[in-house]
Amino acid sequence: MSGLRARQKADRHDRILEAATRLFREQGYETVKIEAIAAAAEVSIGTIYNYYRNKGDLLVAIVSLEVEEVLRQGEEVIAHPPASAEAAVDALVGGYVDHSLHYLSKEMWRQAMAISTTQPESPFGETYAALDVALAQQTCALIEKLQALGSLARDADSRALGEVIFNNTNMNFIVFVKDEKMAMTELRSHLRRQNRAVLAGFRSVAAGA
Repeated sequence: MSGLRARQKADRHDRILEAATRLFREQGYETVKIEAIAAAAEVSIGTIYNYYRNKGDLLVAIVSLEVEEVLRQGEEVIAHPPASAEAAVDALVGGYVDHSLHYLSKEMWRQAMAISTTQPESPFGETYAALDVALAQQTCALIEKLQALGSLARDADSRALGEVIFNNTNMNFIVFVKDEKMAMTELRSHLRRQNRAVLAGFRSVAAGA
């Protein structure tokens, strides 16, 4: 019986997130009411409040789902990186940005960034910041792996290099979500060009520097 209750609870939770994601994308975060999400998910309003205190909590849950998936993809890149440092970094950060619009629209990202900036000490702000830290740490982990494989100079500061690459990716992504007309291909092109320049000074002799 407890197994059935757990499955029913998980199903309700999934329906709530799916409904919120769809409605936020279709109608805009500010427009959507909790009542509409409850109706779309076929649950009571009270059920939503059992999981989330407000729409902001729902939005950060969707962001968390997004980041958790790209972190899993990133682990695959680190486990089996492409031969060159440029290709490996492109595979990692490219996965971050390519997947970014799977659940969230640009408008939803702007809302999430605004809330995290104006309410940094709120549970939303702290969760958002923690997700950024996880992505930055994974980027550093890839740099360390590339050093171990001889694709990058072993005497490079892997943490500093990883942080620079991630922070630059983050800044470019902010520009991307602020501009509704900017295409993903343009974002990827900017990142490839910039990362190529950043990594040029860190190629190891073994990698053909």
